[in-house]
Amino acid sequence: MKRLNLILFLLIFNTVLSQDYYVYVAAESDDQVSVLKFDGKDITETDRLSVGVMPTENEGPHGITIDPNGKYWYLTLAHGSPNGSVVKYSTENNEPLSKVELGLFPATMQISKTTGLLYVVNFNLHGLMKTSTVSVVDPEYMVEITKIKTGIMPHGSRMSPDGNLHYSVAMMSGELFEIDAIDLSVKRILSLDSNKHHRNAMHHSKNKPTWVTPSPSGKELYIAGNGSNKIFIVDVEEWKVKQTIETGEGPYNIAASPDGKHIITTLKNEGAVSIWSLDKGKQISKIKTSTNIPHGVVISPDNKYAFVSVEGVGGEAGKVDVISLEKLELVDSAEVGKQAGGIAFWKISD
Repeated sequence: MKRLNLILFLLIFNTVLSQDYYVYVAAESDDQVSVLKFDGKDITETDRLSVGVMPTENEGPHGITIDPNGKYWYLTLAHGSPNGSVVKYSTENNEPLSKVELGLFPATMQISKTTGLLYVVNFNLHGLMKTSTVSVVDPEYMVEITKIKTGIMPHGSRMSPDGNLHYSVAMMSGELFEIDAIDLSVKRILSLDSNKHHRNAMHHSKNKPTWVTPSPSGKELYIAGNGSNKIFIVDVEEWKVKQTIETGEGPYNIAASPDGKHIITTLKNEGAVSIWSLDKGKQISKIKTSTNIPHGVVISPDNKYAFVSVEGVGGEAGKVDVISLEKLELVDSAEVGKQAGGIAFWKISD
């Protein structure tokens, strides 16, 4: 019996040790996407593919997301003539399947698990300073259903945990938008500059929000104020900012751990990642990234690791850093293409 128990223990132990984590990351300046595997110790690139259709032009892969069933991944190509697009790929072989043209500089996106639709913000980086849109796409047929008018330079497209609501922030007008994912209308708007429910049309925000992500409960929203070096915590029911957190310089992207204990923020101007304990109400670690300009961050479903895309400077290769949320340290890094940006978690496999 003791021998049998020992064998079972070793089998379980080895299974835990052999878990592999997979992420996708886009390299905006190289028109490449990398697939990476992390085995708990080392992160390695398992595939690198060229994206886009114009070999002589940089098409700027920016945002990347994976559908809830893990069968397909989607990539925004921000540059176009004039509009950008979204391309659908298979995770089985990373082959492109279909493409749809959207607005000016489509950026981040996510699929609602309720409607099955893809919501893409059109950042409008190269256009005039005017209100932009969120494109709603049917990912099965890759057809744009509608464009929903929001603010100036919308970014940080994220769904509520139940999939019924879509959130984005407008970087230049300093607004938070809540869209009803079912009837496809703007439900509420909050000015982050005044903490009031009104439009800030043509208003240049001092906070310059660049990202929004809901808490796992859906009761709070965490917003990166890139211009004010703050994180805004919004009470969803009251629809107001209930707390601000002072960060380091240039908070850009935010991820909330699935267990609701931590938020991780990339500090673009510091070359660091801030880890904030929501239970303790304070920053518990600030970790330097392997190179400069950290961009995106995703957290594994088991709450153990954060994966951070780091752009690099000039001709430097981009990188993906792995941070242990248990040890609060940088575990390993892997080189990818230049200006690593959009990053998405795919799966954990044994």
